[in-house]
Amino acid sequence: MTTSASVPTGSESAIAAGGTVTDRLVEANARYAEAFTDPGMDARPVLQVAVVACMDARLDLHAALGLELGDCHTIRNAGGVVTDDVIRSLTISQRKLGTRSVVLIHHTGCGLESLTEDFRNELEAEVGQRPAWAVESFRDVDQDVRQSMQRVRTSPFVPHTDDVRGFVFDVKTGLLREVDPAS
Repeated sequence: MTTSASVPTGSESAIAAGGTVTDRLVEANARYAEAFTDPGMDARPVLQVAVVACMDARLDLHAALGLELGDCHTIRNAGGVVTDDVIRSLTISQRKLGTRSVVLIHHTGCGLESLTEDFRNELEAEVGQRPAWAVESFRDVDQDVRQSMQRVRTSPFVPHTDDVRGFVFDVKTGLLREVDPAS
């Protein structure tokens, strides 16, 4: 596994020079672009799969699933929750870019397990405006995966719902555990 601590940043990294993390990322991109060649791919994923997962930094989806560049569409958000925007992305992925399968991945130790909808109240008190979005917190990761599978399967916009499967990624072992949608 590669971590940011093990990625060389060069002797003149932006952070060492008093720059920001974003400066470091832009420098890394410049080095990447020097050796970049167009892989000649289009936006259609080779494996015809869309993966919906949590944004948690501990999930290296490509490595964990044995995926290469161009294999899948990856849709990430807090909790890997199937929201209206995820349905939007899946609809475009299937209807315009050829995906047929959906893999949902939540994980152990998710930050959404410790939040409640009170977070929206706190934001409203702090900034003077209530967020339009739901926090989508949960206590039972398996049940949340089931709910996400159900949201995909019942969406009138997502046409291919016969291969929608949900999993929990264990952040301690790296293993996926499939969630039975009927339990």
